[in-house]
Amino acid sequence: MALFRLPSSGPAALAPRGNGLLLRAPQMSDFLQWANLRESSRDYLTPWEPIWPSDDLTRSGFRRRLRRYSEDIAADRSYPFLIFRELDGAMVGGITLANVRRGIVQAGTIGYWVGQPHARRGYMTAALRVLLPTLFGELNLHRVEAACIPTNAPSIRVLEKCGFSREGLARRYLCINGVWQDHLLFGLLHEDFRG
Repeated sequence: MALFRLPSSGPAALAPRGNGLLLRAPQMSDFLQWANLRESSRDYLTPWEPIWPSDDLTRSGFRRRLRRYSEDIAADRSYPFLIFRELDGAMVGGITLANVRRGIVQAGTIGYWVGQPHARRGYMTAALRVLLPTLFGELNLHRVEAACIPTNAPSIRVLEKCGFSREGLARRYLCINGVWQDHLLFGLLHEDFRG
């Protein structure tokens, strides 16, 4: 359905690749693979994510998600990427650059998830390393931020391996799995990035 496709030019067409991975904006044709991976990983992802809407894994819920993504990209607010292995086209997870702020800030916040079958195999570290040059290059960010629950050791390792610095603790920062939870704050500056 053309109505739910993301624009094919400009920043929306960003599709960085490397380390055997392709990152690109979600498309309606991704629905089945996305829904199957999310459903099979539900118990694994639940402790680290906001509560899913009741229709999250439905085709109509995915269409609504794509519509919001398209609006956010057009307004330079957010850039979603799904992560695929180039070898076989398998979806392994996703990364979103959200809360993009321009002007004197030039910053955005990343969030990411990996499907349980692909966890702890280095995919997220590899994907973030592929994406960061695009964030600092084509999207012209000065700073990339991230936050994670202090007990999420794998997420902390991903950020540290990619050069992020721990900058503090935000108390009761985000409502995750229905509970306001503390988050460690991380940041990476363009001049500190070794891409």
